[in-house]
Amino acid sequence: MVDILMPRLSDTMEEGVVSAWRKQVGDEVKAGDVLVEIETDKAVMEHEAYEDGVLAQIVVPDGGIAPIGAPIARLQTAGEPPAPARAETPAAAESPAPPSGPSILESARNQPDNSPSNGAVGPRSTGAGGRVLSSPLARRDARELGIDLTTIEGTGPGGRIIRADVARARDTSSAQQTAPATPAAAAPATSAAAALKETDELIPLTSIRKTIARRLTESMQTSPHFYVTKTVDAGPLSTLRAELNERLVAAGKAKVSVNDIIVRAAAVVLHDHPVVNSSFTDEGIVQHGRINIGIAVATETGLVVPVVRDADAKSLTRISAETRELAGKARDRKLGLDEMSGGTFTVSNLGMYGIDHFTAVINPPEAAILAVGAVRSEPGVRDGEVAVVQRMTMTLSSDHRVVDGAQAAEFVRDLAAVLEDPWLAVA
Repeated sequence: MVDILMPRLSDTMEEGVVSAWRKQVGDEVKAGDVLVEIETDKAVMEHEAYEDGVLAQIVVPDGGIAPIGAPIARLQTAGEPPAPARAETPAAAESPAPPSGPSILESARNQPDNSPSNGAVGPRSTGAGGRVLSSPLARRDARELGIDLTTIEGTGPGGRIIRADVARARDTSSAQQTAPATPAAAAPATSAAAALKETDELIPLTSIRKTIARRLTESMQTSPHFYVTKTVDAGPLSTLRAELNERLVAAGKAKVSVNDIIVRAAAVVLHDHPVVNSSFTDEGIVQHGRINIGIAVATETGLVVPVVRDADAKSLTRISAETRELAGKARDRKLGLDEMSGGTFTVSNLGMYGIDHFTAVINPPEAAILAVGAVRSEPGVRDGEVAVVQRMTMTLSSDHRVVDGAQAAEFVRDLAAVLEDPWLAVA
């Protein structure tokens, strides 16, 4: 009997929710079949079988929660005698546990963590002829990404390489190089139930909300933030967008947004300011060779940051198309791990909500994030005369361990110059 364990499907995942079982007890399973949909701290992702067999038991039912490495089901492999019938245990993954015994959460937390988070990687296993053991989906991803499977350490059963291993190999981001700082001592826990009034409602934390709370708290505690703000003349940007969209619509293509132009402009300027496209590690400052821009997207369950890779090498219309696709996936919780990792700089835009100015919390391990407000009309001076002008305010939050004040100011100054002459970003 083989235990199916709760997988690690993102670098920030600590526990997962079983969203839906795609196989039921008694179903035949082939290696590579999708067994279950797992809700992580960022998305709903499919988890595949690594061996042939029959699904003998579901330990954690739909909606159940389990930490990484805890068994969620059991698979009877070929040649094994039939196991005695065992009832599913839907209460096992609920929290708090019933008085009769510990929950699966408590049991797993008392066992050694065999997931990649503790730095221990299972031995690479080889099959007949020295072939590296890997799942079918992992092999497909490796082929598409041009990754040599022999360079990857597998974390699946018996050292088998799984999709998450391939995704981690694709993005050697400093998120995996930087050990998380020891969190400050937590304040004594208080009982939420004791503070609730009859008119109050206690809303359970989702996986995304827990991760937002943890990561952004760590960011504010460990990264010394400082802020540089500049208001730019947004008239040329608005004019360029109007001209482009008129031509795009005439050609039957989708329009571009103000944020698309900002992302493209930021990517162009980051070329000349590599220190802003960096991360802090205990070993030193990592200046990233690629410019991968994260775009903050608000969803019903919380903030997620899909990544536009190599934004400096893509046209404005390509960035626009990718942004729309990624935002749609984010709202449907269908983003893949490779679409949410590897960011080197983030843009957060609240202009569509009519917000003029705000400051954003750095998305670790990145060294900076750009907060962008709305394009607004206000009185100003143009050619020596009072006129109605368009303005837009942007604020760069920087990690002072990486970026000095003058370096942040130079980046914001140059970005403003490109936004005020936006053809420089399109050319």
